[in-house]
Amino acid sequence: MPRIFDNIEERLLPALQHTLTESERADLCVGYFNLRGWSELCDHVDHFSGGDDAACRILVGMHRSESEELRRALRFGDAERLDNGVAIRLKKELAQEFRDQLVWGAPSNEDERVLQRLAAQIREGRVRVKLFLRHTLHAKLYLCFPNTFNQPAIGFLGSSNLTFSGLSHQGELNVDVKDDDACRKLAAWFKDRWDDRWCVDVSDDLVEAIEESWARTEAIPPYHIYLKIARHLADDAVKGLTEFNLPKDLKGVLFDYQEAAVKLAARHLHERGGVVIGDVVGLGKTLMATALARMLEEDLDYETLILAPKNLVGMWEDYVHTYGLRRCKVLSVTRVQHELPDLRRYRLVLIDESHNLRNREGKRYRVIRDYVQRNDAKCILLTATPYNKTYYDLSNQLRLFLDDQVDLGIRPEALLREIDEVEFSRKYEASPRSIAAFEKSTHPDDWRELMRLFLVRRTRSFVKEHYALAECTACETALPAEAAECPACGRTPDGTERRYLRFPDGTRSYFPVRIPRTVTFSTGDPEDPYARLYADHVVETIKGLKLPRYGLGTYVHPNPKEAPTPAEQQQLEDLGRAGRRLMGFCKTNLFKRLESSGEAFLRSVERHALRNLVFVHALESGQPIPIGPQDAAMLDPDLEDEDRELDPSLFDDPDVEADAEDDSPPDEGAADGLHSEVSLREAAARVYTLYQTQYARRFRWLRPGLFRRGLKKHLLEDAQSLIGLLDAAGNWRADRDTKLTALLRLLTETHPDDKVLVFSQFADTVRYLGRALKAADVERVAMATGTTDDPTALAHRFSPRSNGKEVAPDRELRVLLATDVLSEGQNLQDAHIVVNFDLPWALIRLVQRAGRVDRIGQKASGILCYSFLPAEGVEKIIKLRQRVRERLDENAEVVGSDERFFEDGEAHDDLRDLYAGKPGILDGGDAEGEVDLASQAYSIWQNAIKQTPSLKKTIEEMPGVVYSTKAHAATDVGPEGVLAYIRTAQGTDALAWLDRDGRSVTESPLAILKAAECDPDTPALERLPEHHDLVAKSVQLVHREGRRLGGQLGSRRGARFRTYERLRGHIEAHPLFATDAVTRTLQALYTYPLTESATDTLNRQLRAGLEDDALSDLIVALHDDERLVVAHDGDPDAEPQIICSLGLAHA
Repeated sequence: MPRIFDNIEERLLPALQHTLTESERADLCVGYFNLRGWSELCDHVDHFSGGDDAACRILVGMHRSESEELRRALRFGDAERLDNGVAIRLKKELAQEFRDQLVWGAPSNEDERVLQRLAAQIREGRVRVKLFLRHTLHAKLYLCFPNTFNQPAIGFLGSSNLTFSGLSHQGELNVDVKDDDACRKLAAWFKDRWDDRWCVDVSDDLVEAIEESWARTEAIPPYHIYLKIARHLADDAVKGLTEFNLPKDLKGVLFDYQEAAVKLAARHLHERGGVVIGDVVGLGKTLMATALARMLEEDLDYETLILAPKNLVGMWEDYVHTYGLRRCKVLSVTRVQHELPDLRRYRLVLIDESHNLRNREGKRYRVIRDYVQRNDAKCILLTATPYNKTYYDLSNQLRLFLDDQVDLGIRPEALLREIDEVEFSRKYEASPRSIAAFEKSTHPDDWRELMRLFLVRRTRSFVKEHYALAECTACETALPAEAAECPACGRTPDGTERRYLRFPDGTRSYFPVRIPRTVTFSTGDPEDPYARLYADHVVETIKGLKLPRYGLGTYVHPNPKEAPTPAEQQQLEDLGRAGRRLMGFCKTNLFKRLESSGEAFLRSVERHALRNLVFVHALESGQPIPIGPQDAAMLDPDLEDEDRELDPSLFDDPDVEADAEDDSPPDEGAADGLHSEVSLREAAARVYTLYQTQYARRFRWLRPGLFRRGLKKHLLEDAQSLIGLLDAAGNWRADRDTKLTALLRLLTETHPDDKVLVFSQFADTVRYLGRALKAADVERVAMATGTTDDPTALAHRFSPRSNGKEVAPDRELRVLLATDVLSEGQNLQDAHIVVNFDLPWALIRLVQRAGRVDRIGQKASGILCYSFLPAEGVEKIIKLRQRVRERLDENAEVVGSDERFFEDGEAHDDLRDLYAGKPGILDGGDAEGEVDLASQAYSIWQNAIKQTPSLKKTIEEMPGVVYSTKAHAATDVGPEGVLAYIRTAQGTDALAWLDRDGRSVTESPLAILKAAECDPDTPALERLPEHHDLVAKSVQLVHREGRRLGGQLGSRRGARFRTYERLRGHIEAHPLFATDAVTRTLQALYTYPLTESATDTLNRQLRAGLEDDALSDLIVALHDDERLVVAHDGDPDAEPQIICSLGLAHA
């Protein structure tokens, strides 16, 4: 009687293994061959000698699903006829199936041994594999031939495929066949099919699949794994280059690096609804954004709304006209509160200088965000400085188009390693995959990972290294970056070659050298009014100021005679929020003005005293007190141009109504030259009257009875101290100003004919210099500050060639005096000389100033950057700044916008290097910030395949799961271990670095890319014994985190969210409407994003007030027509896929 193997009482696998061990050959017929399942039989056929009569022959049937077989059985007409073409196709399909098997799941040491052994057994002739094609073959036969007289063959017949589960798990049923006649018939049956014309040998294909896979015996070079990581990280850039095309007329206008940025930005915009173009100053962000908008206009019929600073509206209108944007509106950000609420829908919103929208509570911010989300618009943000002081600078810009509910598909992993997800959920009411979760993190790696999804940013040095050509110093031949020698003269490049970009007409735009130079002026002359202001008593006086207007919250009366109204109570509660921060800012600002010019300092002191007396006037006359902005927005360094603390519109105060087109309150200069308390009190009364009448809407007003008497006392004490400073300084004498004299000498003697761009932080200094230069008969001079109506016109007059303008010689400017407000977006590269009349307390501001003229199209070989410093040495300024810091620290006051530069001696070293004229100090370096990851990875990939073109095919055809190991020196950052690149079933990329104990080191793609970096000659080391186990752990880590992209509804104001919520509520209220079609459609709406056409249709109908039942009919119809959502294919239970891994081992 035959034995029945059900894998419960009788197990098939041990019987089959025992029989194979005693056999000299075997014939196996299976419907499916799991290569890793070969591990159960591998060692039991190793003794076969090989050849046709001593091998394990495996016959594989062409597996088809039940549905496919049903379709074939019921098809009309003749069945598919088999010919050589069909046979070749089916053979390739099986070979591909073998390859696919090898990239499933995580590898193991045993799997690697078995696969390598299987390949060897096939090469040695011990194993042969054929594919039977004539018809579907479901039979499962294991026929063994022991070397015995009484039992020449033993068969096992049943349901078990050649897989681990088929041979071992329950649910299978097999019997053994020992009858000699039956075995002979089974052998003949097998032979007939083995020798059939349509039974093709796939042994070599199987060996090739294994030898190309991770289980190959030949080690993969670590450099190939490094490039594979880079290629996948550059996926957005590569897909952007292939999916999007520039309009033909723009292809000759943009440089290669600009075209790559536009296409990468288009990819981000398409995938995520928004992009930040953050290239450093001078690389052409405006042109890139214009090209992107034009591309979307032509390809997708988008209309564009451009929101720009008021002083750049003219420039944008010029770009719109020049580059053919036909369906576009340019609007000043100062007008958004008036126009956006009623403006029609634009599907694309472009926001220039978006870093100015960092205050989420500002009225202007809220209006723009509401417009973007209400219209489901895509968003392009332009900024060279996306990050200033806090990570909220980044998130608040992203929140212009991102909602809290949007699932980003990534999480702040560094934060979640600090506090686990359970603790995070308990502590914060936010999804771990939302932007709100990232705002809880202070880890740079988390923010790099977030910005990887949205940011396109390249630095000057990056473009210079990866996109520029080099000019041979011997013969001026153009050399690509990777050139080993000059093709014309044979010279070997040595790094001294000038770098340049080539315009379409062949002209060269060189990257000039930034040359720092120092202009000295004396501060030791007791007759010099500027020198007197450096005295110790000035520092002490400012230190002693109480600044009550910045801490009004501490002066609120606890029990006023007349209780505050609810509105007054809210205003009182808001008063104390900034407090000490604003006090520190005010004091620091005074010292910055002192460094800039005595004129700016004295005017600020005068105004401060005047404003105190405006308050005193209100208190003494019992009239309401005018309250200006008292929040952190005043700490923004971009607002240091004008000294207008009482102008709420300047700070985007959310609670004060203002017409941004009006002029500012006219307190500036209201007390020019009036240094007595009496004269200043008279001026204060006049200013108060103007505030109360013409400018009343610019302030919040509070009754004086709500404050304690100490307020007036401290206001007067501060005013009197400041008036004392004014008396000690006396009237300012420009003719004795040694710093001004040095500037005049520079403009009239050193560079009498050159264009010169002079920068100061403060409008007061610019106006002072303008008056002085005019008095000294310096011709063709103009000033640009925050109050200049049309700075673009001045830029055109100063730099007509680079702006493509024709300007009459007598109107062309030679000297342009400007605050840093001119730094935004203007082309000024007709000049090559920059003068820093004062020094910002952060080096990056000097680098950015140099970038105003160091732009694409600069003709000069060098940019001269003059900086004014005391003749007594830079230590004089350093000493002053240290004293300021010490005084502020005594009172625990924050120093304001540049506070982080006081934390160590780095800023002082920068000043010393600047004073010494150190080469490269103004090149940017680390100050330029990081390049976005996709651009960085793409450049690595492009440079590699330019140098060795064959690598493109090698890397792109490399299958998943491949690995290598490289040396990791003890001095390298991070421990030994494994770098793993994983892709989830939903397509999200995830990288992990695990140490040898399986602990997570980092999941930062940038850190992992740097750790993987190596050169083509890097040798492959022996794999770490635990390599595959660590890769498996990294897969488990990613899988456990459950990254996903579906199931999100996006913005609460978006069409998808509103439609879903409307219909869900309708169904809950009227269950009879919940038909299968409606339920199915609602689930699709929840799971997948809307198509563009559905978004437009639903937005239009929602605005028109469509009834719920009609809305239900509409989305069901759209879904039936497959026009509602973009459905993602794929198995919801699919596993993560291993792209590759790289071991790090000590050599």
